[in-house]
Amino acid sequence: MMENYSYKYLIIGGGMTADAAARSIREIDPNGTIGLIGDDNDPPYARPPLSKALWTGDEALEDIDLETSETNLTMHLSRTVTKIDRHNKKVIDEKGIKYSYEKLLIATGGTPKKLPKVEEEGIIYYRTLSDYKNLKKLVDQNKTFGVLGGGFIGSEIAAAIKIFKPDAEVTMIFPETGIGALIFPKKLSNHLNKYYQEKNITVMVEELVTSIKKLDKGYLVETISDKKLKFDTVIAGLGITPNIKIAEEANLEVKNGILVNQYLQTNDPDIFAAGDVALYHNPSLDTYIRVEHEDNALMMGELAGQNMTGKKNSFDHLSLFYSDLFDYGYEAVGILNSNLYMVEDWIDPLEEGIVYYLKEGRIQGILLWNVWEKVEEARKLITESGPFTPEDLKGRIK
Repeated sequence: MMENYSYKYLIIGGGMTADAAARSIREIDPNGTIGLIGDDNDPPYARPPLSKALWTGDEALEDIDLETSETNLTMHLSRTVTKIDRHNKKVIDEKGIKYSYEKLLIATGGTPKKLPKVEEEGIIYYRTLSDYKNLKKLVDQNKTFGVLGGGFIGSEIAAAIKIFKPDAEVTMIFPETGIGALIFPKKLSNHLNKYYQEKNITVMVEELVTSIKKLDKGYLVETISDKKLKFDTVIAGLGITPNIKIAEEANLEVKNGILVNQYLQTNDPDIFAAGDVALYHNPSLDTYIRVEHEDNALMMGELAGQNMTGKKNSFDHLSLFYSDLFDYGYEAVGILNSNLYMVEDWIDPLEEGIVYYLKEGRIQGILLWNVWEKVEEARKLITESGPFTPEDLKGRIK
């Protein structure tokens, strides 16, 4: 006989958002039953170290376990939810097992984007703890690595492999003109190209991968300019697509994410969404955004948990995100898009400074490049309506 489950609070997703929500629920409701359904094999863990501290030795595997079991919940791991039955307030997984709920949180995150028309097995679309374990083993064994993508994951993984194994031969391949070109000013992006090359990483810009073929050992990667490259291992960091299918099929409102109100409720008041998958209106920016970073996952999860217990707290947090690229590091808030008008205020050109991203004179985002402990100043500045001129911003954050 198939076993079914009943919970007061049910969370779909096994990441940092889910952990934060469970902890928040438990602080308010010590006895309400909590169930968590996750498609990962592992219980919730901190994700940023997968491309940062685990490679530098600053953290070990045991450090990233979030110890979600402390919240006295029941975890159903390696399970995939296939349907939300809103009428009967039940969730159904791929085995047909049913989970009833009073309040439901969708924290399903996203799925890594894959290369079109490339079906070869063994390409690592980097995102999970199992991806880290797999890549770590391959880095120990192999020498040549092709990293596809020049954004957050691609730039971090290329640096991580080289730091961990200095004699590794690492090649980055991506279609943009430079590392981080979609968010950084052109001079900074070009500077990063040269910086990575100085670290003995081959940087191939304005290149599209057209095919990948599995060899007896390794892979043959072909590009649009007819380059043929052999690698022992291929890693791709091409961004994610939010996991909205079950929400969409349940007639919840979706766009580029699951649409939520200020309380993180969907158009069904008993169903909440948070983390990478949630699309919400940010009052500081006066626009709808979806944020794929740790700070947002934690803060959204916490508030969603509170509101699942009956609180009515508004989510107005402007999330921080950050990255480490060898000796460089940055923190940022808001929207970073190199198509916006950018005002650069360098303390030391391309080494230390602040970049402001503006639209119609209003600040959309702020990049703190090797500038630390200024996030709150940046958040406060973004709330100001402006309009700002470049002269207004020079020296504004010191």
